[in-house]
Amino acid sequence: MSQDIIGVAQAINDLNKNIVLIYAFNGTGKTRLSVAFKDLTKTDNGGDHAGVYYNAYSEDLFFWNNDEENDGNDIRLMVQQSTLNKYHSLLDETNLQQKLALYKPNYDFRFESYEDVAQGIKCVRFFLKSEDEEKATETIKISRGEEQTFVWCFFLALFEVEGWADQQANHFFIDDPVSSLDDNNIFITAAALMDLIDEHYKNRKIIITTHHIGFFAILADWLSKGEKSSSYEKHIQLHILKRDDEGLRLASTHKDVFLYHLELLQTLKRAVEKKELYAYHFALLRQILENVSSFLGVGRISFVLKQIGISDADEVSRIVNTFSHKTVFRYEAKEMVPDNAGLFTEIFRNLMNKYNFVVH
Repeated sequence: MSQDIIGVAQAINDLNKNIVLIYAFNGTGKTRLSVAFKDLTKTDNGGDHAGVYYNAYSEDLFFWNNDEENDGNDIRLMVQQSTLNKYHSLLDETNLQQKLALYKPNYDFRFESYEDVAQGIKCVRFFLKSEDEEKATETIKISRGEEQTFVWCFFLALFEVEGWADQQANHFFIDDPVSSLDDNNIFITAAALMDLIDEHYKNRKIIITTHHIGFFAILADWLSKGEKSSSYEKHIQLHILKRDDEGLRLASTHKDVFLYHLELLQTLKRAVEKKELYAYHFALLRQILENVSSFLGVGRISFVLKQIGISDADEVSRIVNTFSHKTVFRYEAKEMVPDNAGLFTEIFRNLMNKYNFVVH
């Protein structure tokens, strides 16, 4: 049954599940849903924030001052004043650096705070990582994707600050943390979210919304079929947020027709054709293989590999599973070496030919 945005927020709040993963096309209303959920739970909590949020409004707290009157020499990322500023002094900068290091940035950063520490951080300056002292002290403007990664890591570190997250301990609502990221960083972000889920899913609700099919698929795969899936199975709910003429509705990925597997095939086809294959593509491929094996009533991807003509299917199955592990995305988020790319391409093409999949 279709509902308005408040009805959908209420439905999520009523879910007796602590991990809620929602896929929706851009423009469906994910950000408005996070706001509606915030307002709903504030009302239930006597007007106080009940949870912690990351969404487009979080990113809006950061804006560039390029100092155009001074030839752009004083470039800095300003931090808008908000209720969060009082917690900035408690933020562990080393923790932020560690979270950011997973994305392998080519810049360093420095906070500048107000004289009154209660006012928090005033701005962030960025510098190139360079052995050249002059270059290393020249402020730079980082890219849109780099900025979003920095802001995301800033909030990940802020989530762990005692006081803020403790006082608003009912839930995390994370809306599309990957909107401006390239594919490598998207899957590092998925791994970071899994760490957040591992730490908090037993004592608070974690709602994650996204428009990115690969991001959704990887999280769904780790949560429902990964090494710790047995721990999550009673806590997880997967949904698709759909819009129709009557409004919005939360559809089940199990009961409703959802062609995200076709989307995955299209993603893999493009990667093969462009010869832009990364470690995480094995995780997407594994999901396709698992769904084919499930359809065939077998439940083993090695069986499908044998069916499509892959020699030593058991060993290849082990390789595919290894590359599907989340730590691969953290530390091996780079293009496949030629041998792995050749194996991947062989599996994908044999799969497409055997089952006559047609994707454009």
